[in-house]
Amino acid sequence: MITLQRRHLVGHDILLARHGNHICSMRVDRSNGTVVALLDDGSVDSAPNLISPDLRLPETVGSVLREDWKLLSAWAGIAAAMGVLMTAAAVALGTTADPATLEMFTTLSYGTIKP
Repeated sequence: MITLQRRHLVGHDILLARHGNHICSMRVDRSNGTVVALLDDGSVDSAPNLISPDLRLPETVGSVLREDWKLLSAWAGIAAAMGVLMTAAAVALGTTADPATLEMFTTLSYGTIKP
């Protein structure tokens, strides 16, 4: 189940426990699964983000987009193509149809049709 809550990074807690107020900045290294801290003396320290590789963390908006970007891009492309096709069909119908037929389409009430 997707809860889409902000994921708390374990690496932040580990680095805060190690160095406390001596941390100048922290960044997430997603490729290595770590958090990297720049300390006030110029040195760098890192800590892993996962307690266990088997641990399944809750999904976030960012994690869903990182994992499913190909699928979401394909769906967006299909939706855009369908929009273009429907617009082209409406323009083609408007330019080639008889004006009386177009008026019939706009004034036709489904309540008046009888079998």
